[in-house]
Amino acid sequence: MSLLPDLKAVRAQFASLPELAYFSSGSYGLLADSVREAFNRYLDDRVAKGADWGGWVDRLEVVREQMARIFAVDSDEIAITGSASAGINAVASALDFSRGRNRIVLSNFEFPTGAQIWHAQEQAGAEVVHVPETGQGIVDIEGFRAAIDERTAIVALSHICYRHGGRLPDADIREICRIAHEAGAIVLLDCYQSVGSQPIDLRDLGVDLAVGGMLKYLLGTAGIGFLYVRRELIETLSPRNSGWFAQVDPGAMDIFANRPSPTARRFEAGTPPVPSLYGAQAGLDIVLGIGLDAIGGHVRSITRHAMTRLAAEQIAIFTPDDDERRGPLLALPSRDDVALVAALAEDKVITSCRDGKIRAGFHFYNDEEDVERLVAALAKRRALLG
Repeated sequence: MSLLPDLKAVRAQFASLPELAYFSSGSYGLLADSVREAFNRYLDDRVAKGADWGGWVDRLEVVREQMARIFAVDSDEIAITGSASAGINAVASALDFSRGRNRIVLSNFEFPTGAQIWHAQEQAGAEVVHVPETGQGIVDIEGFRAAIDERTAIVALSHICYRHGGRLPDADIREICRIAHEAGAIVLLDCYQSVGSQPIDLRDLGVDLAVGGMLKYLLGTAGIGFLYVRRELIETLSPRNSGWFAQVDPGAMDIFANRPSPTARRFEAGTPPVPSLYGAQAGLDIVLGIGLDAIGGHVRSITRHAMTRLAAEQIAIFTPDDDERRGPLLALPSRDDVALVAALAEDKVITSCRDGKIRAGFHFYNDEEDVERLVAALAKRRALLG
């Protein structure tokens, strides 16, 4: 089944396997041995060198280059942030909602922090419009067509809904971008729940900005994120959220002016998240080493296999069946999702939950035996299923 050259060798890189059947990648990716070693290297470096600003800045640039490779974009289009929230806040701070373009269009796929940040802009005169879901894990493109007009400043999309794994198809994203651009608006894609689990061609999609973090399918850690800004857009946006690493020359230590970098670095802020850079680099090494095409193929295959096995056991799945409308996450309705997550963990089957549903997030380290353990553990606790 696997499209990976040696799944057994891949799984051997994770000390938690095969003890755990791990399906919580949509919350926090499984810890790889090399990522653990990277954190130890940070501590060893601190002991040996004390401070190593030159080395830390070099590592920041390595991670920037790695993220550029993930998306096949230029490194100058990538900002390394403290979180997806930091990236969205930086973008929001660069928009002026007082001059006619005050509409923000969101889908109901959004993670709370993104929507909350956009609603916070109501204090600056923004009007937030939501595009609702029209079916089981689906947002209809017609909702965007109706909501986007000449008043729209930005359209914020989530590639995959964190609650149930429903995905905006690539064709829909391209069309939303076309509609938005014709109206003079820009488009931001939150790809936190997809990046690292599949190839994502931001240029082909036509989005202007993209945000996410490195603790899920990129196998890194918390405290570090990214923001992609299309090159042609960079110097048209001047964030009010700033800091010394956002400057054209951080080393100038100029306290008399704000001189933003001409690159996406202008969306950064203060001191980089140094310990997180170590972990993020190691995680990205794994993802880039395996390759996103191979990872995406395996994730689609193992997720489809899981859907087939769950259906055979008559276990309901909320996530859309269509591959184009589904990411690496499956959602299963539950009568008591918190209790079910705890019960599954007793069998060392690790899941998460949101919105009354169990979430099983698949990655390249999951195999068919993991699927059988998930199905068996769910069948044993059928009374807690929806």
